[in-house]
Amino acid sequence: MIGIIRYGAGNIFSLTAALDRLGVEYGMVYTEADLDKYDRYIIPGVGHAGAAMKKLQDTGLVPKIKALNKPTLGICVGMQLLTAHSEEGDADMLNLFPMKTVKFAGDTEHKVPHTGWNRVFSEKENPLFENIPHGSHFYFVHSYFIEYDNDFTLAATDYCTKFSASIWRDNFYGVQFHPEKSGEYGEKLLANFSKI
Repeated sequence: MIGIIRYGAGNIFSLTAALDRLGVEYGMVYTEADLDKYDRYIIPGVGHAGAAMKKLQDTGLVPKIKALNKPTLGICVGMQLLTAHSEEGDADMLNLFPMKTVKFAGDTEHKVPHTGWNRVFSEKENPLFENIPHGSHFYFVHSYFIEYDNDFTLAATDYCTKFSASIWRDNFYGVQFHPEKSGEYGEKLLANFSKI
């Protein structure tokens, strides 16, 4: 069963609707005691990474989240929270990955925020992307990205530059795109996560 970590910075309607369609059971995590009820977790996130981190700290859940040993997936800003630092708000994050979240420079061909469908290319074998074709399209909405690092990048995308579209370290996973808004393959990824 998936526990969705609620800290006031995630619009979860699309996510819960996707999990409902998949028949995946889930509940909400507001307190440390709630964490014990689930066998895997999702950290959703939209908006400003610095503000999201402050809200997460205010819940008192940060030490417990950092100590989790069950599968945990950060989505969009939820993935950026897993990094060491974000330029958005010049804020320290959870530091579960020694990676930085930085702003797209943008140019005449590449508008910021990066909004829309882009191809995602898996770089490592992992159950999260099982039965998802290499180069499948996923839906993105973001102005900041996680700098590419071969050690932790599970899948990559090119927009302005090559960046980490998905990261993985031990039991922690992240996706910059929104699987809950990415059609068939997005739902496949959520289904895969529910079985990791």
